[in-house]
Parts: sequence; structure tokens; C-alpha cells
Amino acid sequence: MTLAAAPRAVVDAAGQPVLGKFAGLAGQFDWPALAPPWQRSAWWRRFHHKRWHYAALACDEVFCAVAIVDLGWTSTAFAYAFERPTRSLIASFAQDGLPGMGARVADHAAGESRFRFGASRIALRTDSAGVYALTLRCKEFEIDASFGGPAPQLLAVGTVSGGSVHATQKSGGMALTGALRVGSRQIALDGGVASVDYSNGLLARETDWRWACGHSLALGFNLQAGYFGAHENALWLDGQLHALGPARFEFDARDPMAPWQLETEDGLLSLLFTPEGMRHQDKNLIVAASHYVQPIGTFSGWVRARPGAAKVPVSGLPGVTEDHRSRW
Repeated sequence: MTLAAAPRAVVDAAGQPVLGKFAGLAGQFDWPALAPPWQRSAWWRRFHHKRWHYAALACDEVFCAVAIVDLGWTSTAFAYAFERPTRSLIASFAQDGLPGMGARVADHAAGESRFRFGASRIALRTDSAGVYALTLRCKEFEIDASFGGPAPQLLAVGTVSGGSVHATQKSGGMALTGALRVGSRQIALDGGVASVDYSNGLLARETDWRWACGHSLALGFNLQAGYFGAHENALWLDGQLHALGPARFEFDARDPMAPWQLETEDGLLSLLFTPEGMRHQDKNLIVAASHYVQPIGTFSGWVRARPGAAKVPVSGLPGVTEDHRSRW
């Protein structure tokens, strides 16, 4: 099923969320405008409004991920560079910001997100043509990258148990140029593929999810199982965006480096994920805690755009899976 065009705003004139899956960018995520039963007080929103902007950069030599996160009462950012031939992290950065300072996540997916702490800084922005620019300066870890492409972004808007309403924008694969620098070493990113995740919503105090995405320029997918159900499950194939049904993640939480099996209930996707490495982090700050595991690797198997269509083989598609639990 192909998707309708995205609305300009995710909350309509009557204060109701515009629920569903769409193709394209929304320009307004105005949660204070929500009317009952989704309306929440400013105090409640202060602690439940969560936003993040994430970019993944993949090429034969490295896989990089960068995220800026605004939790409402605090902020954080992380970045890493994973060298695929040696299966090792060659650079890593993680830093919490001060409340109300450090991070600024954009009000919409085409806006600018920034993080700064001391001399470290990260910026993700888009120009009027929709081309992204990512800049990272974190000691001896630096990235200058540019990426864009014609494939439509997914907009998913849905309700959240224990929260209110959440929305996310996910891109397909975009042509990548630029460079990664680690110390005196420089690695070209030209010819690679980038993707972006922008999420903005009113979430529950305790939230968990399993997530997977992988992209080339011709094919990509996004899957989630957890707090957001099947709302953001989608397939990009030959420039078209298609909805996917609920996803099943079969993996060993005690051994996330073992293979993962992913399937959708509509019979449009069946993939095996083989990890090459992993980033993980556990935090316990008394008032908040998180368990985060993000294996990096490749997907193989098949996808198709609709029931009965020919299966499109998938082999060596770079991407990540994730197992995440938060009390925030």
C-alpha cells in the first residue's frame, strides 16, 4: 500500500492528532494545541516530551551513527564510528547535557538540531533543497557529511499508551558524500548511504522498543515493535514508500550478537540480521534509567511491495537493530 501525502501539521484545527502513515514532511508538531482526550498540562509535557534526531552513515569501510536527544528535563548526545573490516569501534562520543542547555532538537524534521558541551559540538541541518549537512567535532573524532535524495520520508503519527501522541519521520536511503576523521586518519564517505530518524512526541514514563533499519539507494526499511506498535513500519523500494504490518523480532536479549530474525505479519518482509559489532550503554540515574543495545551489521532475505508480488532479494544490506528500555 502506497501512502497519502503528509499533512502540514500533525495536530488539526480542532486539536485532534492526524493519525496514520504518510509520505512527506510535516512542518508543525504542535503538541500544546492538542484538545481532550490527548491534551496534557504544560507541567506534564515538560517531563514527557521527548525528541531526538538521529543520522546513520554507511559505506563499505565504516558505519557511523550520531544522535541528539532532548528528554525535556535533560539532554544527551552520542556518536560512534564502527570500522567494518576490523569489526571494531574506532571512535565514540557520549555526553549528557545540562537541563535546558546543551541540546536543541529541531521543531520538525527539516529543522536544525544542535548539541554543544565544552569544545564538543554536533549539528544536523537541511538546506532549502532538502539536502542534509552533518558536522561533528568531538576531540579527535570529526565528521563532515552531506546527504540527500528523492525518496519520500515516512511520517507516522499515533497514540501511545501511558503517554499521549507521538510522531516520527524516517528517511529512505540518501546518497552520501563527505569524510570521517579519527586522529590523523581520514576515511572518505563518498558513495555511501545515509538515513535520518526524527522523532517527537509525548511518551510514557517507561518506554521500550525493538527497532531495525537498513538502507541502500534502491531499497530500505524501518521496523519497530514496542511502544509505537506498527505505526512506523515501512518499506522503500525503487523510490516508492509502502506501509508494512506489525513486525516480529526474534533474538536472544542475552546474546544480541547472535543473528536476529525479522518478519512482518503481512508477509512482505523476511530478513536475517547478522551482527558485525555493537554499541551498548546502561544508565541508572535513580530518577531515570536506560538499557540500550545497538548491533551493527547486515540484512539478508527478501521484501516485496504487496502480497503476491515477486520477492525482491536482499543481501548485505547495512544497518542496525536495537533493543531499548527507558525509564525517563
